[in-house]
Amino acid sequence: MSLLIKNIKELVGIDPENRRCLRGADMKQLNTLRNAYLYINEDIIAGFGTMDQLDRVKLDEKELIQIDAKDKMVFPSFCDSHTHLVYAGSREVEFVDKIRGLSYEEIAQRGGGILNSARLLHSTSENELYDAAWQRIEEIKRMGTGAVEIKSGYGLTVEDEFKMLRVIKRLKENSALTIRATFLGAHAFPEEYKDRPDDYVELIINEMIPRVVAEDLADFIDVFCDRGFFTIEQTEKILKAGKKHGLRAKIHANELDYSGGVQLGVKYDALSVDHLECTGDDEINSLIVSDTMPTLLPGAAFFLEMPFAPARKMIDAGLGIALATDFNPGSSPSGNMQLILSMGCIKYRMLPEEVINAATINSAYAMGVSDELGSIAVGKRANVFVTKPISSYAFVPYYYGHNNVDTIILNGKIQFKYTHSSFFKNFLKQ
Repeated sequence: MSLLIKNIKELVGIDPENRRCLRGADMKQLNTLRNAYLYINEDIIAGFGTMDQLDRVKLDEKELIQIDAKDKMVFPSFCDSHTHLVYAGSREVEFVDKIRGLSYEEIAQRGGGILNSARLLHSTSENELYDAAWQRIEEIKRMGTGAVEIKSGYGLTVEDEFKMLRVIKRLKENSALTIRATFLGAHAFPEEYKDRPDDYVELIINEMIPRVVAEDLADFIDVFCDRGFFTIEQTEKILKAGKKHGLRAKIHANELDYSGGVQLGVKYDALSVDHLECTGDDEINSLIVSDTMPTLLPGAAFFLEMPFAPARKMIDAGLGIALATDFNPGSSPSGNMQLILSMGCIKYRMLPEEVINAATINSAYAMGVSDELGSIAVGKRANVFVTKPISSYAFVPYYYGHNNVDTIILNGKIQFKYTHSSFFKNFLKQ
């Protein structure tokens, strides 16, 4: 089967050079084509160009489906490189506690936060976890996400961590989204290890990691390296063990303090270091000479009312930036990447071009799939979405909180199509 999208108002995110990621000033460059077509054969992008070139293109017309994208744009699907979307229940009680003035750390010290999610997950069956996560996967798909990284970390026991990882594996097998799994046994210390945290580190190293690898349940390993969680020394032990077993590092770092986690991530060639609300010159200087992608999670900073990471300073210093949702029940209960684009523009002072690149090619890099996803390039997998009629690509972050997606195409197949776009046409005429 082949698919032709024609009369595209603007084809966004084309990359003939097929770059792995964009850094510094290059993040302002968003290559587009106006009045364009996009040709997909099976699950691969087979060609694109302007409409006046289409009559010279050889199409496989035997099973050709055509989409007229007049007044609409086509984007590469978002890649959400940091989520915790496999979880049980919700934590709106803590949301109210936060409104009443309790901090994230105070809620955690009272047994809330990650430990609360761990208790809920323990009493939830694997099938119930899967069904709830499937609904979230479908939700983010309809908002333009075509690839997602999902972490464990709400288990905190051997069996519950593996229950989570098995759910992620089932999602991988059944969803049209590209999914990467991350083992995050080092998300917090279980209550029974509160007074002997190093014993829990040994449990992760000696029992969990070898089994994760033996059962092929994770692509990456992660540690929450920050004040009140895992120390530099504990984090290094875990990353060293993960590396020994072939698991590349990703780190939660510098959300609460200048933890040294960024520099440690660079030392262990982490694919990404995530959060980074506390980032200064030392962190920037460490990252600038590395292949590690700084990944910012504005949804968490917004929801927790924390200082936002210095994105503008980081980009101006020459770093690349990825954006992700941190979709989780406690500190960022949203998987809406379009909203993340808006936050990137409003809170980080990033340009629309920069947030689009940060949520596509750079976030694809941050989850290890930029060779096949994240931009419009011949040979890449056909994960794209067609917008509703919009005036410019800047309209997507501008018109915040609304779903601007009309048609979702993953692996070359139409997954979903909205039918009511007349509102947008009338809105743009006003």
